[in-house]
Amino acid sequence: MDNGSTFVQAFTILFREGLEALLVIAALAAFMRRADAHHRIAPIYLGAGAAILASLGMAWVFETYYDGNHNDLIEAGVMLLAAALMFYMSGWLFLRQDPKAWQADLNRLASQALGAGTVLSLAGIAFLAVFREGAETVLFLHALARTVGGWDGSLFGGLGAAALALVALFVAMQWLALRLPLRPIFVLTSAFLFLMGLKLVGAAIQELQEQGLVSVHDDGVPAFVSDLGFNGSWEALGLQGALVLIAVAGLLVLRGRKAEPANRASPAGSR
Repeated sequence: MDNGSTFVQAFTILFREGLEALLVIAALAAFMRRADAHHRIAPIYLGAGAAILASLGMAWVFETYYDGNHNDLIEAGVMLLAAALMFYMSGWLFLRQDPKAWQADLNRLASQALGAGTVLSLAGIAFLAVFREGAETVLFLHALARTVGGWDGSLFGGLGAAALALVALFVAMQWLALRLPLRPIFVLTSAFLFLMGLKLVGAAIQELQEQGLVSVHDDGVPAFVSDLGFNGSWEALGLQGALVLIAVAGLLVLRGRKAEPANRASPAGSR
């Protein structure tokens, strides 16, 4: 295998596997900066750092005891837990999107709203986002190194280029977040986490389908579903659709509750 091919493969492995995790961490960090809660960013980075160490340990376990094959059931469990945390944070962010409430006393509200439970959720999301792909990334790179005869310069060069590309993307997201109005940051981050949660649910279903624990019916599923990286089976789409309906129902109930006080107050104000 030539050096150029090794470079491209190393770059692709790290960039592809690290992209989704970086987007999650960058979105959360950008939200914290925009909400003037810089002191709450550290748990996100600590969670990601702990996940890197855990990924190295898990990769060693897989390499030593499972011949380099990951465990589908463990991966499905990690994905479902990560999805649950992302759904929680998505709803939390959406409920706090009102700019008037935040602009009234941003620092005070940030310190109150971002309590211990929310901070632990942020750290948990960062940990699971990285850990979900971390062990596989290490195994892929280890397999590539064995294929090309060792950790040579082209392999490290590919990893370095991928790391720089991910860092550049992270910096760009932070720069953009500081220049956007507050409300779009809340809404976009909420929507992104909800979408990522849906994708993780589909990926977890796929792991269970590979183990034969869930059936697979994909006749008639549009091809673009798989092209977008989602699970192209009716089983996954059905569960994801149910989650979307629950979220929509929750939004309708929330809007109804907000409309009630306004409706009660309007007759009094018209007298």
